[in-house]
Amino acid sequence: MERSPSQNLRQSAPSSPASPSPSAAGASPASGGASPARAVVSYDERLSAPWHWWLYSLLLGVAAALVVYPFGALPMLGGLVLGGAAAAIVVSSYGSARIRVAGDSLLAGEARVPLRALGAAEVLDPAEARAWRSHKADPRAFMLLRAYVPRALRVEVVDPQDPTPYLYLSTREPERLAAAIEAARPAAR
Repeated sequence: MERSPSQNLRQSAPSSPASPSPSAAGASPASGGASPARAVVSYDERLSAPWHWWLYSLLLGVAAALVVYPFGALPMLGGLVLGGAAAAIVVSSYGSARIRVAGDSLLAGEARVPLRALGAAEVLDPAEARAWRSHKADPRAFMLLRAYVPRALRVEVVDPQDPTPYLYLSTREPERLAAAIEAARPAAR
């Protein structure tokens, strides 16, 4: 049975009672017996949403309040709170993606990739990142893409059994991420 590239990158393991879900970053054991959450973290970045997106959440709450304004003050207050909260939840969830190099693994969003399966890393400037997001993109690639982060890192996947050609990771500090992957490689072997 053929798996999709994102399924190949995820390695599932039975969850322990203390783990909130099987897809949580710490739920899968690393090859050393320690979970990535307890392993040495050499790089950790949260791709949080820009500040003005939070302002848009507030404005969406105001818009929801104006929609229900004809029904009175209490529904208007409910519209403000519920509309703003719903928009804030969406912004928070989209901006909660993390990239970490922990132990012998690269954790990007929900994907967990052993460092031994990764090849060369290429730092992409904003123009190159845009090209790899559009006309140069391979549909089999794993992409942790955040349009509000202009730079990225492209990492080759060298595992012959994985059809994923590369990982595209939006990151604010691609040089640091590439250095962390290189520094953690000797420990992964």
